[in-house]
Amino acid sequence: MWALPQLGQEDRGMIGELSFGVAAVVLAAFMGVSVLRLAIGPTAADRAVALDTVNTLVVTTMVLLGAAFGQVVYVDVAIVYALLSFVGTLYIARYLEGGLK
Repeated sequence: MWALPQLGQEDRGMIGELSFGVAAVVLAAFMGVSVLRLAIGPTAADRAVALDTVNTLVVTTMVLLGAAFGQVVYVDVAIVYALLSFVGTLYIARYLEGGLK
């Protein structure tokens, strides 16, 4: 049978750093595409969805940083940011529907 090599403590740290690095690059790429959509969106609704996507990616990045650095405060800030982002999205949607004047 095939046996996987045993990883030492320093190997696990390197793999963890690589994983967080790859995840950060992927999130940055997604955020770049969302910001591009925010800039060139043909309608206000497209821009609102792109802004909400950017906010979701910011929350995801904060949680990733909290996991990478082992700091719970990043997760707490991400939860508050997500709540405020949700409320902001509700106001934008209501404005687009013509409810706020």
